[in-house]
Amino acid sequence: MNIYPLLIDILKTTLAGTGIVWVAFYLFKPYLDRFERILIASKAKPPVDPSLMLKLQAYERVILFIDRINPANMFVRLGAANFQADELHRMVIAEIRNEYQHNVTQQIYVSEAAWQVMTQLKDDTINIINEAARLQPADTRGVELAKIILQQLSLMQNDPYTTSAYIIRAEGHKIMI
Repeated sequence: MNIYPLLIDILKTTLAGTGIVWVAFYLFKPYLDRFERILIASKAKPPVDPSLMLKLQAYERVILFIDRINPANMFVRLGAANFQADELHRMVIAEIRNEYQHNVTQQIYVSEAAWQVMTQLKDDTINIINEAARLQPADTRGVELAKIILQQLSLMQNDPYTTSAYIIRAEGHKIMI
């Protein structure tokens, strides 16, 4: 019995199978490498909590609120020089209340302390503006009212808008840790 033809057939089949496996491996290798990189990357960084993103956006909105109700910014935005003091007074108070109403839902996402800072700043700003407007004669121009309000703010030991923004930023950083 001749064993050589049987060995040659086994060798041919083995070589053909090895060739097919080798070709298949190198065809799929880029996909396997990509899958491995994705798997490693997904394990490397923790998933982002969607509620964390909402909270951070809420803190951003509160900082924006603080900037928008700052009389120095508001008088420029509204064009204080174009109005009489009583008109400017009504516009500024309405603007502050509108900004507050626009951001009232943010209290769901920010800490109680951050919300209290924002609410207190709003109330203090309205009080400062009301007091300054109350002391002005009826025919005062808006620019004069704006100057009086800005002078009152400059006499304060600490800028309440900068201090409030600092507190809100600190609260926002706490949730990122």
